[in-house]
Amino acid sequence: MNGHRSGKRPLLAAALALLYPGLGHLYLREWLRALTWFGLTFATVAIALPASAIPENGAGFSLDAVMQASEALPMEAEIAIFVLFVLNTVDAYRIAQGSRTEQSTAADGKQRCPNCGRETDADLEFCQWCTEPLAADE
Repeated sequence: MNGHRSGKRPLLAAALALLYPGLGHLYLREWLRALTWFGLTFATVAIALPASAIPENGAGFSLDAVMQASEALPMEAEIAIFVLFVLNTVDAYRIAQGSRTEQSTAADGKQRCPNCGRETDADLEFCQWCTEPLAADE
């Protein structure tokens, strides 16, 4: 139990968020935020995608159809989707980072390591058990 991580990993949350907006939030169990990012991304693409880029009935969705649709996006839509991905990634990272620092102080008021969960010496800037750097008090 000494090697147990008590918080979620911010870089993993950010990497998942880069794959598709909302995945990082699903990892963090932030259900409403994940649904919001999924919906916002879907709505942005649905609004920005020109009708001419959508395949006709029966044509189906193939890789070529998706590539043609992405090439048909106006520059403003591409920028909006890019900004959406960046904001989503930063949000997931900050939430994960916040959950680690929130867990660094236990309910009993003693400072705990966000990595191993063991009680730490308040005078040290690192955990004496696993050498993980401790967050500075704000």
